[in-house]
Amino acid sequence: MDMKKRIHLELRNRTPSDVKELVLDNCRSNEGKIEGLTDEFEELEFLSTINVGLTSVANLPKLKKLKKLELSDNRISGGLEVLAERCPNLTHLNLSGNKIKDLSTIEPLKKLENLKSLDLFNCEVTNLGEYRDNVFTLLPQLTYLDGYDKEDKEAPDSDAEGYTGLDDEDDEDEDGVEEEDYDEDAAPGDEDEDEEEVEEEEDEEAGDEDDLSGEEEELEDDGEDRGQKRKREADDEGEDDDDDDDDDDDD
Repeated sequence: MDMKKRIHLELRNRTPSDVKELVLDNCRSNEGKIEGLTDEFEELEFLSTINVGLTSVANLPKLKKLKKLELSDNRISGGLEVLAERCPNLTHLNLSGNKIKDLSTIEPLKKLENLKSLDLFNCEVTNLGEYRDNVFTLLPQLTYLDGYDKEDKEAPDSDAEGYTGLDDEDDEDEDGVEEEDYDEDAAPGDEDEDEEEVEEEEDEEAGDEDDLSGEEEELEDDGEDRGQKRKREADDEGEDDDDDDDDDDDD
């Protein structure tokens, strides 16, 4: 899917000013350009363009509220001064997997006064001597570089991964206990009614089992009665045979 079509789909029943998060990962760009993204996305705070074939950010529109920008796995090699002009409030920037070879390429980022986290993982610039010290010196506003601070302490997930995608939904509460699903529209007494229905079903099942047991006992009794009846009939037949024999003897 090309980038322009993807943006069009994202705008179904919405206007550009309604969009705060936009993910265009793996879409096809047109000659390395971002098509369909305009200044009308004035409320956009998160933009992700992973692996879309970008060679430049030159045509990036003015996105004054943009805070997190994901540009990893593209072919960007320079022209980063545009970011300070178009996205002055960036706090997280991911440029990992691009063609950034030297410190002079990222020098324009020092104009991004709010930039807190920068990722250059898998770029050639990371192979330079004293790479980390030099980047922190060049960009003193940075707190985290490639997910770690100056003391090599790992950034919290909210900072280290804030620019890699949408915020994950946490299914657990603050104490780590899983929150139970509930129906917000349910009336206060619905839960009690559900419990009563369950108890009634269990009582009915128990009653069915008692009925089955009673039927089994009746069948056993019937079997015994029939057996006794057959025995009595056999005894009666035996007595009749004896009487016949006595009559023959008399003759």
